[in-house]
Amino acid sequence: MKYVLMFVETEEYANELRAMGPAELEQAYARVTQWFAEYADKVRGGSKLQPAETATTVRREVGEHVVTDGPFVEGKEVVSGFAEIEVADLDEALRMVRTWPGCPVVEIRPVQVLS
Repeated sequence: MKYVLMFVETEEYANELRAMGPAELEQAYARVTQWFAEYADKVRGGSKLQPAETATTVRREVGEHVVTDGPFVEGKEVVSGFAEIEVADLDEALRMVRTWPGCPVVEIRPVQVLS
């Protein structure tokens, strides 16, 4: 099964990262790098995203498209990155996510195969 893991940063977590010194921040990123190395045989792709304020949103409204700068919603949580994984089932995906050392929220969503 293929799943996308969406890594969600909370406002509190972002503040914690900003408060870290360089050595502490390096250690935090090293833990994430180690996690990806540990599951390299399962990860099929993914990336860290630029901050939410760099987003451009296209919204269809009454037959036309409205383009706005910034994220599509104002909120205290934003998707900060993603990874596509291939695992046996949701239980295996859950085991992986339970060891995730980064941001505090990870959404697991199955990939829909289009025919």
